[in-house]
Amino acid sequence: MKKLLCVAALVCLSMPLFAEGQQGGGTGKKLTLTVWESLNGPDEFIRQAGAAYTKQNPNVTIKFVNVELGDSHTQIAMDGPAGVGPDLFAAPHDTLGELVATGQVVPLENPSAINAQLLAACKTATTYEGKQYGYPVSAETYALFYNKALIAESQVPKTWDDLKSFAQNFNQPGKYPFMMDVGNAYYTIIFISAKGNRLFGANGTDTRNTNLNTPAAVEGMKVFQGLRSILNAPAADLKTSTSDGSFAAGNVALYISGPWNVKPFTDAGVNFGVAPLPSLPGENSPAASFSGTRVMFVSAYSKNIEEAQKFGAFLVTPEMQQLRAQITNTLPATSGAVTGNTHAKGFLDQLQYAFPMPSIPPMAKFWDAMGAASSNIWNGADVQNDWYSCI
Repeated sequence: MKKLLCVAALVCLSMPLFAEGQQGGGTGKKLTLTVWESLNGPDEFIRQAGAAYTKQNPNVTIKFVNVELGDSHTQIAMDGPAGVGPDLFAAPHDTLGELVATGQVVPLENPSAINAQLLAACKTATTYEGKQYGYPVSAETYALFYNKALIAESQVPKTWDDLKSFAQNFNQPGKYPFMMDVGNAYYTIIFISAKGNRLFGANGTDTRNTNLNTPAAVEGMKVFQGLRSILNAPAADLKTSTSDGSFAAGNVALYISGPWNVKPFTDAGVNFGVAPLPSLPGENSPAASFSGTRVMFVSAYSKNIEEAQKFGAFLVTPEMQQLRAQITNTLPATSGAVTGNTHAKGFLDQLQYAFPMPSIPPMAKFWDAMGAASSNIWNGADVQNDWYSCI
Protein backbone atom coordinates (compact mmCIF):
# COMPACT_ATOMS: atom_id res chain seq x y z
CA MET A 1 0.00 0.00 0.00
CA LYS A 2 4.51 7.80 2.10
CA LYS A 3 6.90 15.12 2.15
CA LEU A 4 4.44 16.55 2.87
CA LEU A 5 1.95 18.41 3.68
CA CYS A 6 -1.19 19.36 3.70
CA VAL A 7 -4.35 19.21 5.27
CA ALA A 8 -6.36 17.15 3.13
CA ALA A 9 -9.70 16.15 2.18
CA LEU A 10 -12.72 17.34 0.46
CA VAL A 11 -15.72 19.43 0.43
CA CYS A 12 -18.55 18.12 -1.67
CA LEU A 13 -19.40 20.69 -4.31
CA SER A 14 -22.67 21.03 -6.08
CA MET A 15 -21.24 22.12 -9.41
CA PRO A 16 -21.49 19.69 -12.34
CA LEU A 17 -18.39 17.62 -13.02
CA PHE A 18 -18.40 18.50 -16.71
CA ALA A 19 -19.60 21.61 -18.47
CA GLU A 20 -23.21 21.49 -19.62
CA GLY A 21 -23.55 19.39 -22.71
CA GLN A 22 -20.01 17.97 -22.42
CA GLN A 23 -19.80 14.18 -22.30
CA GLY A 24 -16.91 12.23 -20.84
CA GLY A 25 -17.33 9.52 -23.46
CA GLY A 26 -15.97 11.66 -26.28
CA THR A 27 -17.36 10.19 -29.50
CA GLY A 28 -20.68 9.07 -28.02
CA LYS A 29 -20.16 5.48 -29.19
CA LYS A 30 -20.98 2.69 -26.78
CA LEU A 31 -17.89 1.45 -24.94
CA THR A 32 -16.81 -0.33 -21.78
CA LEU A 33 -13.84 0.71 -19.67
CA THR A 34 -12.29 -2.11 -17.64
CA VAL A 35 -10.78 -1.05 -14.31
CA TRP A 36 -8.50 -3.18 -12.13
CA GLU A 37 -8.78 -2.55 -8.39
CA SER A 38 -8.57 -4.29 -5.03
CA LEU A 39 -11.35 -5.72 -2.86
CA ASN A 40 -12.55 -4.54 0.55
CA GLY A 41 -13.46 -0.95 -0.25
CA PRO A 42 -11.70 0.17 -3.43
CA ASP A 43 -13.95 -2.17 -5.42
CA GLU A 44 -17.10 -0.55 -4.04
CA PHE A 45 -15.68 2.88 -4.82
CA ILE A 46 -15.11 1.94 -8.45
CA ARG A 47 -18.63 0.52 -8.70
CA GLN A 48 -20.24 3.65 -7.27
CA ALA A 49 -17.96 6.04 -9.18
CA GLY A 50 -18.62 4.06 -12.34
CA ALA A 51 -22.38 4.31 -11.85
CA ALA A 52 -22.11 8.07 -11.33
CA TYR A 53 -19.97 8.42 -14.45
CA THR A 54 -22.35 6.34 -16.55
CA LYS A 55 -25.25 8.47 -15.37
CA GLN A 56 -23.53 11.50 -16.89
CA ASN A 57 -22.15 9.55 -19.87
CA PRO A 58 -24.72 6.87 -20.81
CA ASN A 59 -22.54 5.55 -23.62
CA VAL A 60 -19.77 4.52 -21.19
CA THR A 61 -19.96 1.45 -18.92
CA ILE A 62 -17.38 0.92 -16.17
CA LYS A 63 -16.44 -2.72 -15.51
CA PHE A 64 -14.66 -3.60 -12.26
CA VAL A 65 -12.19 -6.51 -12.30
CA ASN A 66 -10.41 -7.62 -9.15
CA VAL A 67 -6.63 -7.38 -9.43
CA GLU A 68 -5.03 -6.52 -6.13
CA LEU A 69 -2.90 -3.39 -5.83
CA GLY A 70 0.35 -5.25 -5.26
CA ASP A 71 -0.14 -7.48 -8.31
CA SER A 72 -1.28 -5.05 -10.99
CA HIS A 73 2.10 -3.65 -12.04
CA THR A 74 3.40 -7.12 -12.90
CA GLN A 75 0.15 -8.52 -14.30
CA ILE A 76 -0.25 -5.61 -16.74
CA ALA A 77 3.00 -6.65 -18.43
CA MET A 78 1.44 -10.03 -19.26
CA ASP A 79 -2.21 -9.19 -19.81
CA GLY A 80 -1.74 -5.88 -21.61
CA PRO A 81 0.14 -7.20 -24.66
CA ALA A 82 -2.21 -10.20 -24.76
CA GLY A 83 -5.18 -7.89 -25.22
CA VAL A 84 -6.94 -8.96 -22.03
CA GLY A 85 -5.75 -6.14 -19.79
CA PRO A 86 -7.60 -3.12 -18.39
CA ASP A 87 -8.10 0.41 -19.61
CA LEU A 88 -7.14 1.70 -16.16
CA PHE A 89 -5.49 -0.01 -13.22
CA ALA A 90 -4.62 0.96 -9.67
CA ALA A 91 -1.01 0.65 -8.52
CA PRO A 92 1.19 2.21 -5.82
CA HIS A 93 3.15 5.21 -7.03
CA ASP A 94 6.54 3.66 -6.28
CA THR A 95 6.04 1.32 -9.27
CA LEU A 96 5.92 4.30 -11.65
CA GLY A 97 9.54 4.15 -12.81
CA GLU A 98 9.21 0.48 -13.67
CA LEU A 99 5.89 1.04 -15.48
CA VAL A 100 7.31 3.88 -17.57
CA ALA A 101 10.56 2.06 -18.35
CA THR A 102 8.63 -0.95 -19.64
CA GLY A 103 6.10 1.13 -21.59
CA GLN A 104 3.00 0.04 -19.68
CA VAL A 105 1.40 3.46 -19.04
CA VAL A 106 0.70 6.74 -20.83
CA PRO A 107 1.22 10.26 -19.43
CA LEU A 108 -1.58 12.60 -18.44
CA GLU A 109 -3.35 14.51 -21.19
CA ASN A 110 -3.82 17.68 -19.17
CA PRO A 111 -1.57 17.64 -16.09
CA SER A 112 -2.02 21.32 -15.24
CA ALA A 113 -5.75 20.89 -14.66
CA ILE A 114 -5.16 17.86 -12.42
CA ASN A 115 -2.25 19.44 -10.53
CA ALA A 116 -4.37 22.40 -9.49
CA GLN A 117 -6.28 20.01 -7.23
CA LEU A 118 -3.52 17.70 -5.94
CA LEU A 119 -1.60 17.64 -2.70
CA ALA A 120 2.05 18.45 -3.40
CA ALA A 121 3.07 14.96 -2.26
CA CYS A 122 0.78 13.36 -4.82
CA LYS A 123 2.03 15.57 -7.63
CA THR A 124 5.62 14.65 -6.78
CA ALA A 125 4.75 10.98 -6.47
CA THR A 126 3.24 10.78 -9.97
CA THR A 127 6.01 12.67 -11.78
CA TYR A 128 8.82 10.77 -13.47
CA GLU A 129 11.54 12.32 -15.61
CA GLY A 130 9.55 15.51 -16.03
CA LYS A 131 6.27 13.89 -17.08
CA GLN A 132 3.21 13.11 -15.03
CA TYR A 133 1.44 9.76 -15.13
CA GLY A 134 -1.79 8.56 -13.62
CA TYR A 135 -4.58 9.99 -11.50
CA PRO A 136 -3.96 9.95 -7.72
CA VAL A 137 -7.04 8.62 -5.95
CA SER A 138 -5.76 8.65 -2.37
CA ALA A 139 -2.80 9.57 -0.22
CA GLU A 140 -1.61 7.64 2.78
CA THR A 141 0.99 7.33 5.44
CA TYR A 142 1.05 5.46 8.71
CA ALA A 143 0.95 6.73 12.27
CA LEU A 144 0.70 5.58 15.88
CA PHE A 145 -2.54 3.85 16.85
CA TYR A 146 -3.25 3.83 20.58
CA ASN A 147 -5.76 1.68 22.45
CA LYS A 148 -7.59 3.99 24.86
CA ALA A 149 -8.33 1.07 27.19
CA LEU A 150 -4.59 0.53 27.73
CA ILE A 151 -3.11 4.02 27.50
CA ALA A 152 -4.47 7.46 28.31
CA GLU A 153 -4.31 10.08 25.57
CA SER A 154 -2.05 12.18 27.79
CA GLN A 155 0.43 9.28 27.91
CA VAL A 156 0.77 8.87 24.14
CA PRO A 157 4.55 9.20 23.59
CA LYS A 158 6.04 12.12 21.71
CA THR A 159 9.53 10.54 21.49
CA TRP A 160 10.88 7.01 21.24
CA ASP A 161 12.42 7.44 24.70
CA ASP A 162 8.94 8.29 26.00
CA LEU A 163 7.62 5.15 24.35
CA LYS A 164 10.28 2.99 25.98
CA SER A 165 9.57 4.57 29.39
CA PHE A 166 5.86 3.86 29.02
CA ALA A 167 6.58 0.27 27.99
CA GLN A 168 8.96 -0.36 30.87
CA ASN A 169 6.26 0.70 33.34
CA PHE A 170 3.46 -1.12 31.53
CA ASN A 171 1.97 -3.86 33.66
CA GLN A 172 -0.99 -5.49 31.95
CA PRO A 173 -0.75 -9.31 31.96
CA GLY A 174 -1.25 -10.78 28.52
CA LYS A 175 -1.00 -7.35 26.86
CA TYR A 176 1.81 -5.68 24.92
CA PRO A 177 2.86 -2.04 25.35
CA PHE A 178 4.00 -1.70 21.72
CA MET A 179 4.07 -3.61 18.45
CA MET A 180 5.04 -3.15 14.80
CA ASP A 181 6.07 -5.30 11.85
CA VAL A 182 9.82 -5.04 12.38
CA GLY A 183 10.70 -6.81 9.13
CA ASN A 184 8.67 -4.49 6.90
CA ALA A 185 10.77 -1.83 5.16
CA TYR A 186 7.71 0.36 4.72
CA TYR A 187 7.77 0.98 8.47
CA THR A 188 11.43 0.60 9.41
CA ILE A 189 12.45 3.32 6.95
CA ILE A 190 11.49 5.83 9.66
CA PHE A 191 14.62 4.95 11.62
CA ILE A 192 17.03 5.87 8.82
CA SER A 193 15.30 9.17 8.07
CA ALA A 194 16.64 11.33 10.87
CA LYS A 195 18.32 14.65 10.15
CA GLY A 196 16.89 14.83 6.64
CA ASN A 197 18.47 11.54 5.56
CA ARG A 198 16.32 10.32 2.66
CA LEU A 199 16.31 7.12 0.63
CA PHE A 200 17.93 7.82 -2.78
CA GLY A 201 18.52 11.45 -1.82
CA ALA A 202 16.32 14.48 -1.20
CA ASN A 203 14.33 13.97 -4.40
CA GLY A 204 14.35 10.17 -4.31
CA THR A 205 16.19 9.97 -7.63
CA ASP A 206 19.87 9.52 -6.72
CA THR A 207 20.60 6.00 -7.95
CA ARG A 208 24.23 6.23 -6.83
CA ASN A 209 23.50 6.76 -3.15
CA THR A 210 20.81 4.89 -1.26
CA ASN A 211 21.67 6.77 1.96
CA LEU A 212 21.06 3.56 3.86
CA ASN A 213 24.62 3.44 5.18
CA THR A 214 25.06 7.00 6.45
CA PRO A 215 25.87 7.79 10.10
CA ALA A 216 22.25 8.96 10.56
CA ALA A 217 20.97 5.63 9.26
CA VAL A 218 23.26 3.63 11.57
CA GLU A 219 22.25 5.67 14.61
CA GLY A 220 18.59 5.34 13.71
CA MET A 221 18.83 1.57 13.41
CA LYS A 222 20.39 1.46 16.86
CA VAL A 223 17.25 3.16 18.17
CA PHE A 224 15.20 0.58 16.28
CA GLN A 225 17.18 -2.34 17.71
CA GLY A 226 16.83 -0.84 21.19
CA LEU A 227 13.08 -1.43 21.01
CA ARG A 228 13.74 -5.16 21.30
CA SER A 229 14.07 -4.59 25.06
CA ILE A 230 10.34 -3.74 25.25
CA LEU A 231 9.11 -6.19 22.60
CA ASN A 232 11.01 -9.39 23.16
CA ALA A 233 9.90 -11.41 20.15
CA PRO A 234 11.77 -12.44 16.99
CA ALA A 235 10.99 -10.69 13.73
CA ALA A 236 9.27 -13.80 12.38
CA ASP A 237 6.61 -13.48 15.11
CA LEU A 238 5.83 -9.84 14.33
CA LYS A 239 4.48 -10.02 10.78
CA THR A 240 1.78 -7.54 9.79
CA SER A 241 -1.05 -10.09 9.91
CA THR A 242 -0.08 -11.24 13.40
CA SER A 243 0.41 -7.70 14.68
CA ASP A 244 -2.87 -6.50 13.15
CA GLY A 245 -4.66 -9.34 14.86
CA SER A 246 -3.11 -8.54 18.23
CA PHE A 247 -4.21 -4.90 18.11
CA ALA A 248 -7.68 -5.84 16.83
CA ALA A 249 -8.01 -8.22 19.78
CA GLY A 250 -7.32 -5.36 22.19
CA ASN A 251 -3.97 -6.75 23.29
CA VAL A 252 -1.64 -3.91 22.20
CA ALA A 253 -1.43 -0.38 23.59
CA LEU A 254 0.61 1.26 20.79
CA TYR A 255 0.82 0.08 17.20
CA ILE A 256 2.19 1.49 13.94
CA SER A 257 -0.22 1.09 11.04
CA GLY A 258 -2.16 3.03 8.42
CA PRO A 259 -5.67 4.25 7.56
CA TRP A 260 -6.53 0.93 5.89
CA ASN A 261 -6.90 -0.49 9.41
CA VAL A 262 -9.34 2.13 10.71
CA LYS A 263 -12.42 0.15 9.66
CA PRO A 264 -11.16 -3.31 10.70
CA PHE A 265 -10.14 -2.06 14.13
CA THR A 266 -13.41 -0.16 14.53
CA ASP A 267 -15.38 -3.22 13.49
CA ALA A 268 -13.40 -5.25 16.05
CA GLY A 269 -14.69 -2.93 18.77
CA VAL A 270 -11.36 -1.34 19.72
CA ASN A 271 -11.64 2.18 21.13
CA PHE A 272 -8.56 3.78 19.60
CA GLY A 273 -7.02 7.07 18.57
CA VAL A 274 -4.34 7.97 16.03
CA ALA A 275 -1.33 10.22 16.71
CA PRO A 276 1.85 11.17 14.82
CA LEU A 277 4.92 8.97 15.22
CA PRO A 278 7.36 9.60 18.07
CA SER A 279 10.36 11.77 17.22
CA LEU A 280 13.90 10.39 16.96
CA PRO A 281 16.69 11.54 19.34
CA GLY A 282 17.74 15.13 18.74
CA GLU A 283 14.61 16.02 16.79
CA ASN A 284 11.39 17.78 17.77
CA SER A 285 9.19 16.64 14.88
CA PRO A 286 7.58 13.26 14.35
CA ALA A 287 9.84 10.71 12.67
CA ALA A 288 9.58 10.95 8.88
CA SER A 289 7.46 8.19 7.39
CA PHE A 290 6.94 7.05 3.82
CA SER A 291 3.96 8.58 2.11
CA GLY A 292 2.23 6.63 -0.58
CA THR A 293 -0.08 7.63 -3.37
CA ARG A 294 -2.56 5.19 -4.84
CA VAL A 295 -2.67 5.94 -8.55
CA MET A 296 -5.13 5.03 -11.28
CA PHE A 297 -2.93 4.58 -14.35
CA VAL A 298 -4.13 4.55 -17.96
CA SER A 299 -2.83 1.45 -19.71
CA ALA A 300 -0.74 1.96 -22.83
CA TYR A 301 -2.61 -1.03 -24.30
CA SER A 302 -6.08 0.48 -23.92
CA LYS A 303 -8.11 0.93 -27.09
CA ASN A 304 -10.00 3.74 -25.37
CA ILE A 305 -7.20 5.95 -24.03
CA GLU A 306 -9.06 9.24 -24.45
CA GLU A 307 -12.11 7.96 -22.61
CA ALA A 308 -9.95 6.29 -19.95
CA GLN A 309 -8.20 9.61 -19.30
CA LYS A 310 -11.57 11.28 -18.78
CA PHE A 311 -12.70 8.67 -16.28
CA GLY A 312 -9.37 9.00 -14.46
CA ALA A 313 -9.89 12.77 -14.20
CA PHE A 314 -13.43 12.14 -12.92
CA LEU A 315 -11.98 10.14 -10.00
CA VAL A 316 -10.02 13.22 -8.86
CA THR A 317 -13.05 15.51 -8.67
CA PRO A 318 -14.10 16.67 -5.17
CA GLU A 319 -17.24 14.55 -5.14
CA MET A 320 -15.39 11.36 -6.01
CA GLN A 321 -12.53 12.06 -3.60
CA GLN A 322 -15.07 12.57 -0.81
CA LEU A 323 -16.85 9.36 -1.81
CA ARG A 324 -13.62 7.37 -1.77
CA ALA A 325 -12.62 8.74 1.63
CA GLN A 326 -16.00 7.76 3.04
CA ILE A 327 -15.91 4.24 1.60
CA THR A 328 -12.26 3.35 2.23
CA ASN A 329 -11.27 5.55 5.22
CA THR A 330 -8.23 6.70 3.25
CA LEU A 331 -7.04 10.27 2.77
CA PRO A 332 -7.90 12.20 -0.39
CA ALA A 333 -5.17 13.05 -2.86
CA THR A 334 -6.51 16.58 -3.15
CA SER A 335 -6.82 19.44 -0.69
CA GLY A 336 -10.09 20.26 0.97
CA ALA A 337 -12.01 19.06 3.99
CA VAL A 338 -12.91 15.43 4.37
CA THR A 339 -16.01 14.61 6.37
CA GLY A 340 -17.02 11.50 8.26
CA ASN A 341 -13.52 10.29 9.20
CA THR A 342 -12.86 10.91 12.89
CA HIS A 343 -9.32 9.50 12.70
CA ALA A 344 -8.12 11.52 9.70
CA LYS A 345 -6.39 14.21 11.76
CA GLY A 346 -3.73 11.90 13.17
CA PHE A 347 -2.74 10.73 9.69
CA LEU A 348 -2.89 14.24 8.25
CA ASP A 349 -0.63 15.51 11.04
CA GLN A 350 1.86 12.73 10.24
CA LEU A 351 1.56 13.36 6.50
CA GLN A 352 3.17 16.77 7.02
CA TYR A 353 6.40 14.97 7.95
CA ALA A 354 6.20 12.16 5.40
CA PHE A 355 8.10 11.84 2.13
CA PRO A 356 7.01 10.02 -1.04
CA MET A 357 8.42 6.58 -1.62
CA PRO A 358 10.91 6.91 -4.49
CA SER A 359 9.48 5.65 -7.77
CA ILE A 360 12.73 4.93 -9.63
CA PRO A 361 13.26 1.34 -10.89
CA PRO A 362 15.79 0.41 -8.13
CA MET A 363 12.90 0.55 -5.64
CA ALA A 364 11.92 -2.90 -6.87
CA LYS A 365 15.02 -4.29 -5.12
CA PHE A 366 14.76 -2.11 -2.03
CA TRP A 367 11.87 -3.81 -0.26
CA ASP A 368 13.31 -7.29 0.19
CA ALA A 369 16.81 -6.02 0.96
CA MET A 370 15.70 -3.49 3.56
CA GLY A 371 13.17 -5.89 5.05
CA ALA A 372 15.78 -8.62 5.49
CA ALA A 373 18.27 -6.14 6.95
CA SER A 374 15.68 -4.86 9.41
CA SER A 375 14.85 -8.38 10.55
CA ASN A 376 18.54 -9.18 11.01
CA ILE A 377 19.13 -6.05 13.06
CA TRP A 378 16.05 -6.72 15.18
CA ASN A 379 17.23 -10.28 15.78
CA GLY A 380 20.60 -9.10 17.06
CA ALA A 381 22.99 -8.34 14.19
CA ASP A 382 25.59 -5.76 15.20
CA VAL A 383 24.35 -2.48 13.76
CA GLN A 384 27.68 -0.73 13.42
CA ASN A 385 29.54 -3.62 11.82
CA ASP A 386 26.84 -5.67 10.14
CA TRP A 387 24.40 -3.04 8.82
CA TYR A 388 26.45 -2.29 5.70
CA SER A 389 26.64 -5.95 4.70
CA CYS A 390 22.90 -6.37 5.30
CA ILE A 391 22.08 -3.85 2.59
